[in-house]
Amino acid sequence: MDILVLIGRILFVILFLHSAAGHLTQTKAMTGYAQSKGVPASHAAVLGSGVLLVVGSLSLLLGVWADLGALLLLIFLIPTALLMHPFWKETDAGAKQNEMTQFFKDTALAGAALMLFALIAFAGDELGLTWTGPLFDFD
Repeated sequence: MDILVLIGRILFVILFLHSAAGHLTQTKAMTGYAQSKGVPASHAAVLGSGVLLVVGSLSLLLGVWADLGALLLLIFLIPTALLMHPFWKETDAGAKQNEMTQFFKDTALAGAALMLFALIAFAGDELGLTWTGPLFDFD
């Protein structure tokens, strides 16, 4: 079971590490995109979310307070879905469909992050292949 959870953690964070790299290496382009979506303090939001993605992903991947890592990714995903993919504002059918797909992808990933948070916090020290136990304890 432990190896399956580790493989799942690895597969789950690949997307977020890739996104973090974009946030931190293509900051100017990402800031422009965030500005076009009306995100306040776009530059700071891009950098801050990039750091949040790195910390959350590495925490979950390495098993260092992995529950906190899952929670950090959840905290990234909810505002991202709402601010960056507001499909309900689109008038073009193609753009609306694209934003809807991205919105529901983010909400599905948020659900998975929430489940990982709960699983890791509930399993406690019994979850193997981690460097630390969870920060939160639901026993």
